[in-house]
Amino acid sequence: MSQYPEAQFIKSANALNQFVPDDGSEVAVAGRSNAGKSSAINVIVNRRQFARTSKTPGRTQLVNFFSLREGQRLVDLPGYGFARVSDAMRRHWGELLSQYFKSRQSLNGLLLIVDIRRKLTDYDRQMMAFTDESQLPIHILLTKADKLKRGQIATAVLQVQKEVGDRATVQPFSALNRQGEDAARAMLEKFLCAGNKN
Repeated sequence: MSQYPEAQFIKSANALNQFVPDDGSEVAVAGRSNAGKSSAINVIVNRRQFARTSKTPGRTQLVNFFSLREGQRLVDLPGYGFARVSDAMRRHWGELLSQYFKSRQSLNGLLLIVDIRRKLTDYDRQMMAFTDESQLPIHILLTKADKLKRGQIATAVLQVQKEVGDRATVQPFSALNRQGEDAARAMLEKFLCAGNKN
C-alpha cells in the first residue's frame, strides 16, 4: 500500500506564472533523460504509473506538480540531456528551471536521479549548480543498481560521493528490485518535513 494514499497530480507548468502557489513544502525530482526518473518516483510513492514512464527518453517536458498529502508536494522537473528537442526548447528549459530554483520558497530539497553506470554527467552538475545559491539539500539516487555487481555498486557510490563531497548525500537505487526504496522514501520525508519556510 502506498504511504501517500492521497497523492495526486495537480498541474503542469511551462512558465513561472503557471506554478502552483508557493506555500507548504515541496521536493523536486530531476534527472537526465533515460536515468529512470519516472520509475524511481513510482517506486518511492509506491503507485504504479503515478509519474508516466516511457520508452522514449525525455517525455517529461513540463514542470509537473503532484500533491503527496495536504501542504506537501513532489515536483517532477523536465528530463534533460538526451531528449530530442530544439535548442530553443533547451534554452527555455534552462530558464524555467533557473526561475524555479530561484523563486520557490517552499522548496526543501532535490532528489537527483543519476544512472549508476554513467555516474555524474555535465547535465547533473548543471542541475546541482542551479541550487548553489540557495544551498538546497540534495540527495542523489544512483539508479539501475541492479545492472551492477555489489562491488561495482560500492565503487560507484564512493566515486560520486567523493566528487560531490558535503554538497549531497548518495545512495544506490533500483526501481526493478526496489533496492534502496526505504532509504529514498525516508530522505523524501526528511526534506518534506524540513520546516516550511512560508
